[in-house]
Amino acid sequence: MTAHLPQRRTERRGLRLWPVGAVLALTFTAAALVAAAVFYTGWDLLSARGLKPEHRIDAKTLFDLVKLSFGVVAGAGALVALVVAYRRQRVDEDGALREATRLHTERFTTAVTQLGDTSAAVRLGGVHALAGLADDAPTRALRQTCIDVLCAYLRLPYTAETDLPAGDTEARHTYLALREVRHTVIRLIRDHLRLRPEHPHSWQGHNFDLTEVTFDGGDFGGAQFSGGTVDFSGARFSGGTVNFRAAEFSGGTVNFTGAQFSGGTVNFRMARFSGGTVNFSAAEFSDGTVNLTGAQFSDGTVHFRVAQFSGGTVNFRAAEFSDGTVDFSRAQFSGGTVDFRAAEFCDGTVNFTGAQFCDGTVDFSGAEFCGGTVDFSTATGGMAPAGLVPSSGSPLASGLSLPPAWYTAPA
Repeated sequence: MTAHLPQRRTERRGLRLWPVGAVLALTFTAAALVAAAVFYTGWDLLSARGLKPEHRIDAKTLFDLVKLSFGVVAGAGALVALVVAYRRQRVDEDGALREATRLHTERFTTAVTQLGDTSAAVRLGGVHALAGLADDAPTRALRQTCIDVLCAYLRLPYTAETDLPAGDTEARHTYLALREVRHTVIRLIRDHLRLRPEHPHSWQGHNFDLTEVTFDGGDFGGAQFSGGTVDFSGARFSGGTVNFRAAEFSGGTVNFTGAQFSGGTVNFRMARFSGGTVNFSAAEFSDGTVNLTGAQFSDGTVHFRVAQFSGGTVNFRAAEFSDGTVDFSRAQFSGGTVDFRAAEFCDGTVNFTGAQFCDGTVDFSGAEFCGGTVDFSTATGGMAPAGLVPSSGSPLASGLSLPPAWYTAPA
């Protein structure tokens, strides 16, 4: 990997100070205005009607005038000292930031060089160094740079275990070492996304570009995706177990557009979708297991538009749809198993507009429809999903709508 710092706008691009003469003039003007306001307020509160004329000034009055003159001069000097001290403080802070940025750049270059090493152990050191560097970054932009490099490492070409030459021991050892480095990157991302947003080392709100990454395992369990953009578009889940158990999607955007679930297990068990947008549009579920058992859809939008369920198992068993929108419009159910058994549809909108049920098993047995909208009215296919159509003569459950080919309301 090339050791260079990407060009980007940082939070501060040098210190900009007004000319000292203009600052002093403005400071004295502001001080005079404040003094006048205080004097006028005191005059008004004392209900004064005028000044008592003095034709001759005695020694005490003259001494008071001298003290007032020296007080004005001392106040002016204090204002000048305050302005100078403030400017010196700003210059010192800017110098400290520049020095911190310089040291950050040097450490960044060393860490990125380690990531490009042929030894997996050295790469692991580089991964941890970058994560620590992100924690110590003097600006948010520099932290994002470290995160970008870690994500870029995951996007590098990668041969999954299923694609290794049979019987090639050396290739397998190389693969296992590289997988350990990649899973360490995923674990560090997860650990930082578990921290509360106010924690100084939390990475919530940052962007994670994981487009077209090949996942053959990894643990995002308990991570909180509460801001920024996390992009899994075009990612390939081809083996092992990728864990999103108890993850919380409460803000920002999480994008699985065009992702391929072609093997292994992707576990969203007990995940919470409570805000923002999670996008599985055009995702392909062709093998393996995607487990959303007990997931809670309580706000925001989850898109499965044009998704293709052609194999494997997608499990929504006992999921709770209590608010927000879950959109399956124009999805194709042509194979495998999609399980909604014992799911609860009590509020919000679940939309199957234009969905096609051609083959495979889609099962709503034991599902509870107690409010909201579950719309199959324009869905197509020879047979309705199991457990969806009530027994002869029974009315549809609240909020459920089916196409006439599947169900005709009793007269």
